[in-house]
Amino acid sequence: MLKHDFIGLGVAGNFAGHLEQAGEAADFVKVKTESAVQPKAIFPFYVPSQQLDESEGFLSVYPISHDRLQFPLNADNLQIEPEIALICDVQYDKTSQKVTALLPTHFAAYNDCSIRRPNAHKICEKKNWGADSKGISATWIALDSFASGSNIDDYHIACFHRRHGVLTEYGIDSPAAEYSYFHQQLLDWIVDKMNHQPDQDPMNDIAKLLKQANYPSKAVISIGATRYTEFGEKNFLQVGDVSQVVVYNGKKYSHSQIVEMAEQMHFAQDISALVQKVV
Repeated sequence: MLKHDFIGLGVAGNFAGHLEQAGEAADFVKVKTESAVQPKAIFPFYVPSQQLDESEGFLSVYPISHDRLQFPLNADNLQIEPEIALICDVQYDKTSQKVTALLPTHFAAYNDCSIRRPNAHKICEKKNWGADSKGISATWIALDSFASGSNIDDYHIACFHRRHGVLTEYGIDSPAAEYSYFHQQLLDWIVDKMNHQPDQDPMNDIAKLLKQANYPSKAVISIGATRYTEFGEKNFLQVGDVSQVVVYNGKKYSHSQIVEMAEQMHFAQDISALVQKVV
């Protein structure tokens, strides 16, 4: 489904309350936003290039898996981050090489699994620690558009954690429409950041990375993690745990039906589910 020639980007701070729960609000104190609900920044989690600067070289390692999470060697405070990822075509101006448009074609359940590193200089340093450090469902759902009223508006994001056979809700079941920035507003904001975000404080210069990757025509963009349950906020992943991120049509399925499927670890074909075992 995914070739390795896309750029992987994430949106930080696009769901009210998540950064505070994740202990990351302080990272963005110096980042100026136009409103309280505006996302804070975008960050890279994968760049298909062998020409990266030494400090960003780790981003060239392909991190995505459909079924496993590789536990990091040098950290133990690892959290699931339940999100929707957009699979997008990227358009550029042929003269300036600036990004002119993002055209989302599909969406899927995504786990922006993150190491809680209070002393990290950049957001991306918490995001890619090698192969199998991220996850996207193998089931992609085609978008009929990304305008208000499109099919993605009916979807919810649920998240579960399983340890020793015990299933616990890890993220608060949230409608996709509750993202702070969504639809064209979100796309326009991301395009602006791809072109103009500076290499400053927790942020990377995305325009430089696009150039080093020879202007990839595809992007996978995770658009923000939902809020945690009390359990999710306080409990970190261990080897042997199972993470489940589920993106489902809330008009077709009830939350209790999704819980039942999560218990069985078997989901209907029209649900984008990402089930990863921590190894």
